[in-house]
This record gives sequence, C-alpha cells and structure tokens, in this order.
Amino acid sequence: MSLAVLPAAPDARLRLGLRAGLGLFILLLAVMPLLNLLPVSHPLHVSDFLVSITGKWICYAILALSLDLAWGYAGILSLGHGAFFALGGYAMGMHLMRLIGPRGSYGHPILPDFMVFLGYQELPWYWLGFDSFPFAMLMVLLVPGTLALVVGWLSFRSRITGVYLSILTQAMTFALMLAFFRNDMGFGGNNGFTDFKELLGQPLNTTAMRSGLFYASLLALVLSFLLCLRITRSKYGRVLTAIRDAESRVRFLGYDTTRHKLFAFVLSAMLAGVAGALYVPQVGIINPGEFSPANSIEAVIWVAVGGRGTLVGAVLGAFTVNGLKTWLTSAAPDLWLFVLGGLFVLVTLFLPKGLIGLAKGRTK
Repeated sequence: MSLAVLPAAPDARLRLGLRAGLGLFILLLAVMPLLNLLPVSHPLHVSDFLVSITGKWICYAILALSLDLAWGYAGILSLGHGAFFALGGYAMGMHLMRLIGPRGSYGHPILPDFMVFLGYQELPWYWLGFDSFPFAMLMVLLVPGTLALVVGWLSFRSRITGVYLSILTQAMTFALMLAFFRNDMGFGGNNGFTDFKELLGQPLNTTAMRSGLFYASLLALVLSFLLCLRITRSKYGRVLTAIRDAESRVRFLGYDTTRHKLFAFVLSAMLAGVAGALYVPQVGIINPGEFSPANSIEAVIWVAVGGRGTLVGAVLGAFTVNGLKTWLTSAAPDLWLFVLGGLFVLVTLFLPKGLIGLAKGRTK
C-alpha cells in the first residue's frame, strides 16, 4: 500500500516562502557593494548614497529584530529601545573619538576636541579603556544590557506590564536624552561625537571601509536573525510566547516569568546596542537626538507594519518604512510625520498582524 504525500499546510508553505525570500534578499544586499565598484556609466552601478543608506537600514533591521524579540514574543512593549541603540552608538563613538588623538583641531594627544574646548584637564574615568577595540565592543553589549537588567528587574518583579511599562521605558529614554545634552556629562553635549578618522587602523572615508562596515552589518543581521529564530523555536521561546498571551496562567503553572522576561529584555537591549555600534561609523556622528522617544516609537511602527512575532516581519517593516521615509522626506518632507502617524493607525485598525499577516490571509 502506497502512502500519499500530504501537501504542506498553508502556514508551513508561507514560512518556507518567507525564509527563501529573506535569503534571496540577503544575497541581493551582499551584491550591492560589488556593484558599487562598477563604472558609473554601467547600468548595474549602485551609487555610494544607496550603499550608505542601505547600510543604515540594515542597522535599523537589527534594532527591529531586537524589539520584536521583546514585544512580539515576550509581550514587552518597550518605548525605550532607541536608548539601547544610542548607548551602543555612544560606546562605539567613544572608541572612535579616542582614536583621533593629536589629529583633532586642538592637537591634544588624549583629550577629544570638545573636552579641550570645555576646559577638561584630564580624561574622565569612564572614558578609560575605550582606546581598546575589544573593550569598546564589550561596553557596546554591557552598557545597554546592564540598563535593561536594572529597569527590567525592577519592573518585572513589581509586575509592571502593559502601558505602564511602556511609559516607564519612554521616560527612561527621555531622561537619558536630557542627561546627554548636558556638557558636564562628558559626552559632547548637544553636538555629540563626530569627525571620526579611522577604525581598526583603516580610514573611515574609503570605499573599502564603507564596504567592510556594510558587510559587518549584514553579517550581524543574519546572526541576530538566526539567534532570535533559535530562541523563539526552543522550549524557552514557547514559554515566552505563553507569557505574552497569558502571563498569570504561566506563573500559576510554576514558571518564573520574571526570569524569562528579563532574559528576553536584556538580550534585546544588547542586540539594539550592536545595531547602534554598527550605525555610528557609517553615518559619522552620534548625538543626544538618537535618544529621542520618537525614534523608539518609530521602531515600534517598523515592527507593527511588518508583523510582530514573526522576525521576518520586523526586517521587512524596517526596510519598508525607512525606504518610504527616505523617498518621502526628499519628495515632500513636511508630510512624513503625518504619513507615519497615519501608517500606524492604518496598521492598528486594518492590519493588526502587519504585512506578514496579510500574506497569511491570502494563503488560506
């Protein structure tokens, strides 16, 4: 007796299709720096601007993935992930500023220009060690992770959830923005850090370094996606999803919901810090504006548009919304905020599961 092979379920086919599509998209991204090397007259030439802006979008996609892990799978609607992104960026910026040395405008061998201008006599203690790349990369993970650990532990053990937790995380990033605007904090005040010269001994303003940062960001995106996929498909991920849907029931079954949520929140903060660290050398500046609560809210919109709780949707939403933003802010800059707000309302009312949810509906 022969057994008939049953067709794959619609959701299974969709998952396979989405992963295949994402893999193809990653390959297309990987080709972009190579196409940039072609002569400008070549029809397949990719401009420097497009490579640079796509590198930024890749960093935003990592940030969206980190937020999707916390919000889409653990139910933690954080309006402060922009702070973790900015802290990772500042850690990288401190390293880049230490590498400038005597090449700054004031020629001081140790102090950055803004410290010389403000009358600093010596390097603050919290700047020590940032001349080392491994130490700086460690801080990229530890600083956002530690902040998330403290905020998360105090919040989750007190069972602060929902809109109250969202307001708390938004207040956190707003407080950090105000603090980093102060000149006496030692982080460049309103101007932040800029005028970077090199990274790992290579000048930043070269095609080779631009391509290297692009590929480093792309690799970080792939690794972040695989890490989040591994976590969400594990037993821990299933418990995390159950906490999102019915935390009190999971707690009644004997699970330590605080520990599960805290792990997801801290890991998502670290991933956001990595995104910020890769972002800064590509844009050439970091200032307190990156702490703006509006940036965190915009990241939530990316995930909502793509489809939270799907990972692929987070990446899709980040590229879609930022691509729309890049086009619209040049074509009609005054309309962007209205479009962004309208997009969020539209998704909330008519596409609660985002673009991925729309695709699922068409496969049924």
